[in-house]
Amino acid sequence: MKQQDELLKEKEADKKNPFAAGMSQNNKDQSKRQAPRRGPSRFMPGEKARDFKGSIGRLITYMGRYKWLILIILFVAAGSSVFSIFGPKTLGRATTELFEGVMRMVRGDALGIDFAKIGSILSRVLLMYGFSALFGLIQGRVMAVISADIIYRLRNNLSEKLHRLPLSFYDRVTQGEVLSRITNDVDTIGHTLNQSLSQIITSVTTVIGVLIMMLSINLTLTLVGLTVIPLSLLMIRFVVSRSQGYFRKQQAYLGHISSHIEEMYGAHVVLKTNNGEEASIEHFDTLNTELYDSSWRAQFISHIMMPMMRLFSNLGYVGVAMVGGYLMVQGKLNLGDIQAFIQYLNSFHGPMQNIANISNILQQTAAAAERVFEFLDEEEEIPNPEEPAVLETVEGHVEFKDICFGYDPNVPVINNFSLDVKPGQQIAIVGPTGAGKTTLVKLLMRFYELGCGEILIDDINIKTMTREDLRSKFAMVLQDTWLFNGSIMENIRYGRQDATDEEVMQAADMAYADHFTRTLPGGYNFEINEDATNVSAGQKQLLTIARAVLKDAPILILDEATSSVDTRTELLIQKAMTKLMRGRTSFVIAHRLSTIKNADRILVLRDGNIVEIGKHDELLDRQGFYAELYYSQFVKQAE
Repeated sequence: MKQQDELLKEKEADKKNPFAAGMSQNNKDQSKRQAPRRGPSRFMPGEKARDFKGSIGRLITYMGRYKWLILIILFVAAGSSVFSIFGPKTLGRATTELFEGVMRMVRGDALGIDFAKIGSILSRVLLMYGFSALFGLIQGRVMAVISADIIYRLRNNLSEKLHRLPLSFYDRVTQGEVLSRITNDVDTIGHTLNQSLSQIITSVTTVIGVLIMMLSINLTLTLVGLTVIPLSLLMIRFVVSRSQGYFRKQQAYLGHISSHIEEMYGAHVVLKTNNGEEASIEHFDTLNTELYDSSWRAQFISHIMMPMMRLFSNLGYVGVAMVGGYLMVQGKLNLGDIQAFIQYLNSFHGPMQNIANISNILQQTAAAAERVFEFLDEEEEIPNPEEPAVLETVEGHVEFKDICFGYDPNVPVINNFSLDVKPGQQIAIVGPTGAGKTTLVKLLMRFYELGCGEILIDDINIKTMTREDLRSKFAMVLQDTWLFNGSIMENIRYGRQDATDEEVMQAADMAYADHFTRTLPGGYNFEINEDATNVSAGQKQLLTIARAVLKDAPILILDEATSSVDTRTELLIQKAMTKLMRGRTSFVIAHRLSTIKNADRILVLRDGNIVEIGKHDELLDRQGFYAELYYSQFVKQAE
């Protein structure tokens, strides 16, 4: 019991990061925008049958830290079964005593029925059943603690795994598939551990104990009663082999439906705008039909087991009754022994039926466990170096040396890119869609690993630094804004957790978010809803800019930071950004070329290569690709 309390205290003491899910969500959204999924992953349903033994075995291995508590459960379960098992045989003595007393009365014997002896026997029976119930309660208590803690650990491990996976993982696996493993599959495992595992332990100990008691009563009756066991085992094997694939398919399509619903709900405005309801419903119907088909087949085949088990049990009762009656006539058994044996036979078949029923649940659990462990086995990011380099003071000298990269190794996005950025310079990156602009800054923050070359910050290779230390040197404002469910104060403070309220308000004021924030109900305590739909797109962008201002990092990345605001607000933000970028190395990705006229250098990317580099006026004078991009945006306005 002491170990139980320690487990509970351990859970209470664990402090979770309330923003972890949001950060993972933000990374996924960004990676999906830049790198489309390519080909199937092993998260999709396969044709081959899953490894039932391997999945269950690994789940048992995962429970290894609870071996002492499980030994306690086995001991308690054995005690509960022993007291329960001895009950019928002791009760059989009371039946025999009552029968013999009645026969004495029939013969005219003055002794008659010995009620004192019968009462003594019944008292022992009640005491046995009382101890059995007490041990059963202890077993349930310990098992509940173990199962709850296993699920707690499993979800923690999955949550931690989310942050160790590279962004390329989210390029090929949908959010619904990931959520299905953390919710549906973990819940399935939890239900099995909490309910079925106790039944398995109790059933196995009961079967062994009852078999011993049956043999102690009569060998012949035992053999008759056990003749149905081989038939039952054959039935279990047949059902398991037939329903195994359907249970796996059922779990897989639960994930597909979750993914589809989440995707459609998250994009419901776009869906309705483009009249995509019918196509969405048709796709949902297809997935739902597959889920329905696999579910009813799995359930139907598995539920064949119980009626067949009952049939075999009844055949066993008939055989025992016939042979037992014959042995009683022969004087080889008394009535109480036959009564006790029939009770034992019922107690024997009951656990056998439970085991058969649990075998169906174990199939579903094995499918869920396999999916969870597949996720936990996914290849992680390259570990941080054991002795990382540390940048105490960042000057902001950034150098790209002959880097190359492709989301697909066979399809390069950036080719032999080199660039030397001096401290405090403002570098604008322009080019058509797909040129590699956003990919470049993601490589700088090491969201993806380089295919070749190296990136240096103050002459230190970023691979020699921890990712946490590296990313702490950057403040980033993305085109796709991200706000979590919470107050405006909390959302801005996410840039620097230890910031005071006054610092948060100053950052908002610098980003021109203070005025509109104070007009909202509650001001800085205004709650942003889950999808941030109760503030406008421009306001969301201003808040994310305020977050970057508050972080006050030495290197700044702006990826289309003003794309969602009106022209007047854009001018205000440009003024704020000019102040913010002063003295900082800055990378500005822009489609509106008017916003980067004052950049120290403008990099013009095309197909992952630098085709032009220079200041705004210089590039216009060259009449090259940059001039073509610029005039395509402004010539018509000038006319």
